[in-house]
Amino acid sequence: MARRLLEEAATCRMGTSPQGGPRANRHIDMSYGLYISAEGAQAQSQRLDVISNNLANVDTVGFKRDLAMFQARNAEAIDQGKAIAGSGSIDNIGGGVTFKGSRTDYSPGPLKATGNPSDVAMRRPGFFQVRDGKETYLTRAGNFTMTARGELVTQDGLPVLSESGSPITLENPQMPWEITAAGDLRQGSNTQRLAIVKPASMGDLVKVGGNKFRALADISPVAATDRDVASGHLEMSGVEPTSEMVEMIQTSRYLEANLNMMQTQDRMLNELFSQFLKA
Repeated sequence: MARRLLEEAATCRMGTSPQGGPRANRHIDMSYGLYISAEGAQAQSQRLDVISNNLANVDTVGFKRDLAMFQARNAEAIDQGKAIAGSGSIDNIGGGVTFKGSRTDYSPGPLKATGNPSDVAMRRPGFFQVRDGKETYLTRAGNFTMTARGELVTQDGLPVLSESGSPITLENPQMPWEITAAGDLRQGSNTQRLAIVKPASMGDLVKVGGNKFRALADISPVAATDRDVASGHLEMSGVEPTSEMVEMIQTSRYLEANLNMMQTQDRMLNELFSQFLKA
């Protein structure tokens, strides 16, 4: 029952009946509350998916949590142009809420000391650059690895890029090396600067999985005075488990309340139809 009403709620917004034909006004009036509750249940279900994904990445290095976004809907009569928003008429009742996607929270995560020289974390805004085929991605995850061939790579084996855009590779993998606070990989007299960049707006970034981002607009190098890298440290996930669990419990209760309201209204409609048929 709940799944069917969730599907009907979507078609209800489009001005058609669940069967694909014009919607009868009487059908709208009698079940409007039912559709609002179904819309609310659907929105909370999608919010639950966002929270679940956050919790699944509580230990993912450099992960940034997502926030579910909602928007209040106009009443159906307003969407159809039959009433004006703010008119104060009976047609200006609330239309429930709808899920409008998620927004990433780019707040810095806590730093964890590892002692591993290839682990690096940024204390200031910015992103490392890595390459996957022809694609270049941004990441805050600095759990890099130095291969036997002297290549600095991510946990997925993607090369970490230098400021010139080329993969960072040691001349002699057997010689000692270090990553400085300025984000330079130094080996003897040879220095390679890690690419640390930032977008003009965080809204220009989209997640491509785990802890990587794709830039939808131009990016620029972080100024030398703003580069602050902590070698032997990692920026951990931005997910705070306790807060996320509280939100999950809250969302589950909201979802349950909407489902209970749907059942109550469905029962009331059935009783109304039964009395009408007996008359």
